[in-house]
Amino acid sequence: MSGSSDEAAWWQSAVIYEIALVSFQDSNGDGKGDFAGLMSRIDYLKWLGVDAVWLTPIYNSPFRDLGYDISDYCSIDPAFGSLEEFDGLLEALHAADIRLVLDLVPNHTADDHTWFVESSSSRNSAKADWYIWADPAENGGPPNNWLSRFGGSGWEWCKARRQYYYHSFLVEQPDLNWRNPDVRAAIADTMRFWLDRGVDGFRVDASAVLIKDQLLRDNPPNPHAKDKPPPQRQTTVFTDDRPETMDCIEFIRDVIDSYSGRMLCGEVQGKTDRIGHFYGNDRPRLHLPLNFALLDSQWDALSLQATIDAYFNAIPEQAWPVWAIGGHDKQRIASKIGEAQMRVLAMLLMTLRGTPFFFMGDEIGRKRVPIPSDRVRDPFEKLVPGFGLCRDPERAPMRWDDSAAGGFTDGDPWLPLESSGTPNVAEQQRSERSVLALFRALIRLRREHACLRQAGYEPLRSRDDVLAYGRTDGGAEILVALNIAAEPRKWHWLGRGRLLMSTHLDRPSETLPEASILLRGNEGVIIELEAR
Repeated sequence: MSGSSDEAAWWQSAVIYEIALVSFQDSNGDGKGDFAGLMSRIDYLKWLGVDAVWLTPIYNSPFRDLGYDISDYCSIDPAFGSLEEFDGLLEALHAADIRLVLDLVPNHTADDHTWFVESSSSRNSAKADWYIWADPAENGGPPNNWLSRFGGSGWEWCKARRQYYYHSFLVEQPDLNWRNPDVRAAIADTMRFWLDRGVDGFRVDASAVLIKDQLLRDNPPNPHAKDKPPPQRQTTVFTDDRPETMDCIEFIRDVIDSYSGRMLCGEVQGKTDRIGHFYGNDRPRLHLPLNFALLDSQWDALSLQATIDAYFNAIPEQAWPVWAIGGHDKQRIASKIGEAQMRVLAMLLMTLRGTPFFFMGDEIGRKRVPIPSDRVRDPFEKLVPGFGLCRDPERAPMRWDDSAAGGFTDGDPWLPLESSGTPNVAEQQRSERSVLALFRALIRLRREHACLRQAGYEPLRSRDDVLAYGRTDGGAEILVALNIAAEPRKWHWLGRGRLLMSTHLDRPSETLPEASILLRGNEGVIIELEAR
């Protein structure tokens, strides 16, 4: 793959760390993370080596769904702090050479947002057309068969207007009408509010669903719906990834591009073969459409080889790749592959061509946290229970130490933590060979070797459970070999090389006597080839 036309963009070299602020660090004993708590952990972020943090929504919200139900885009939720504290946090992050990316939620608001209060009051209000409204069907029921992702009909009756409004998610999250230019202008104004304060970019939530079919055509049944929760029993051709949505993303990108050095990443829909068009064609769209393909891949060398190849083949030639291994809506991959292979995944993430994203706790190999039924907060699990898709196990507070509250709070945490004796930051900082030590070492190595940040990607044939590839940049060449098996594997290559790192962090950096190495079970290595 060829290099990007914008080699100087900071987000191409950055390692980006997602933080769910409510679960990161509490400073006042109320059991919820806040700005002051995050401020106290900036030294940790700098020690770890991340270049940017992405925060889940910080805006005023009823907080029914992690703050993705927003009451005011331009105010801070009091649980997190004040606008002045936000400005201080941003200044402190920048002083530590860490950029800040905020969540932009343009698809919907909370139902107590002043926009919706006015829109729902009357069909003649100034904001009557700011949300998606429709008359009842002939039988008086919902206008069509569209479903909410959180179960049940996507339509809710409004007595004042005697119409239904559409909600892709919770009933309390009405969808904005992006066909209305006034809505677009209002979202642009909110973006400028934060960009003017100095934020470095946005992650666009639900970017693929901004436009719905204007004819309100029914979605067809999903032929693969067996054993899936009810919201997935339709093929969402008329509610998701509509062609007109790309114009909305281009509009958002235009706002970003009116500021220097800002980045736009986003949540996108569909399989790998659909991700390419989110980069844009004649007009640019997202800099980084978030790619979670590694999470969905079968965990063996041949499947991973195919997953990586399919992704690189799906994105445009000049597009910059992105790899994400966790998130607030994604199940912890350590629970799927285990701690030993989590080390291999860390090396894979930090050495593939593209921008790496990971979620707080991934760096200690954290697994899903068991949540008792009476402590569930996730509205999806409450409304669509029994499918094992609860997101609270990922959103549980960060475990900083082995105490009962994990060093997260002096009070009662808003979600429970796992029992003591599980991975935590303090314990792993004391170990030179922990998963955390590996993440830190890989980030440092990535910074030291331009070849790992900007060079091309050269696949090698994977065999005998070893996933292998090269990173080449002019005269520099680095090889990566990852043993996906629990048993040793012999691996060969051409040319003399110097071992830079093992996932076990116990091999010395030295010139290898021959062009082969015995990989231990669950071991990955990085080898720098001598110039030919």
